[in-house]
Amino acid sequence: MYHDLTKGNISRSLLLFALPMMAGNLLQQFYNIADTLIVGRVLGRDALAAVGSAYTLMTFLTSIFLGLSLGSGALFSIYKGRGDEKTLKSSVFHAFVLIMAVTVVLNILVYLGLDGILAFLKVPEEVWQGMRQYLLIIFAGLIATSLYNFFACLLRAMGNSTVPLVFLAVSTVINIVLDLLFVVVWSMGIGGAALATIIAQYISGLGITVFALRCCPQVIPKKSELKWNGGILKEIVNLSSMTCIQQSVMNFGILMVQGLVVMAAFAAAVKIDSFAYLPVQDFGNAYSTFIAQNYGAGNRERIKKGTKQAFALSILFCIFISALVFIFAGQLMGIFVSKAETEVIACGIKYLRVEGAFYWGIGCLFLFYGYYRAVKRAGMSVVLTVISLGMRVLLAYVLSAKVGEVGIWAAIPIGWVLADITGLVCMLRSKL
Repeated sequence: MYHDLTKGNISRSLLLFALPMMAGNLLQQFYNIADTLIVGRVLGRDALAAVGSAYTLMTFLTSIFLGLSLGSGALFSIYKGRGDEKTLKSSVFHAFVLIMAVTVVLNILVYLGLDGILAFLKVPEEVWQGMRQYLLIIFAGLIATSLYNFFACLLRAMGNSTVPLVFLAVSTVINIVLDLLFVVVWSMGIGGAALATIIAQYISGLGITVFALRCCPQVIPKKSELKWNGGILKEIVNLSSMTCIQQSVMNFGILMVQGLVVMAAFAAAVKIDSFAYLPVQDFGNAYSTFIAQNYGAGNRERIKKGTKQAFALSILFCIFISALVFIFAGQLMGIFVSKAETEVIACGIKYLRVEGAFYWGIGCLFLFYGYYRAVKRAGMSVVLTVISLGMRVLLAYVLSAKVGEVGIWAAIPIGWVLADITGLVCMLRSKL
């Protein structure tokens, strides 16, 4: 189903467009959590720490591709709003070439620098070998992840958020089945969990690629239309690079903090976090498409009205989720960690109850990211990310020395709120 976000009831349109994205990303988390859950229960604490920490690194790497795709997707939405089909097709071609080139180069670099990456992250000796084995296999899936993100963002920019969900649903089921088969039945260990994941990634990545090429000819350029345009490439690079920086810096901050804490607890708690605020992250991306389409169409009043409604919906949802996480923090940690690991569970509960009480802060921040990306001011998103993550890392190191782990967890929402204040002030002062 394709949604024209320049018409109709705003809240209803946003929610209908966002719901498949939310469901899709929740499936993406199942897709990743399958490794963590099965490995943690079957292979133990060190294996959990290895896979969980590798997941954090992979999130950072894939955020680069996601940032490039989100930036390109914003331009696709703007051109769609304008009704400029020729420029849209040209931008799809240039963005694809750019993103695939970056993917290949990055894939080569991470293989060449794997041991240096592990040393930089201060991976403990007991986790090192397992994490290295997992990454050697999982890095082979970076190209599949990049393909999926690009074509998913293209389809969403056109107003179709359902098809990406379908491909994720199929690959998630396959991933979980293969995890059980490789790890539990065939005892392939951490390597089996990684292999299950990349097989599922290629199913979703190649599947959505074939769908887009066959079923969306209106946005796929023909051979005769594959002409190089420096102006379009520059526009894509400017917006995509800023979005890429914003996404990667956001996840790099998590990597910088994880060395200060109990790694197994942090790995499990971050997974719970991902589930908790993923819906508002996806809502922020849906809101970004809404803004971009209306920005391209020149609907300034609809943008203002939609912004008020989007923030109200996001804050209400975050308050509800915060209450659930606070109440059930212990049970949520118990999903990933054996009851015998009392230290790990206690640390995770503390994290969830301190940081999780302020999900509204990250909910608003995702909306600001989406807004500035959609109006071609992605540099502002980078500024907000630097404020948020800079304060998080700085205060985490300072407060951990004074009040221990509670200080690390408190640093996270402080960074969110400071970035929100900055984003709001700049939004109120800006004139579209």
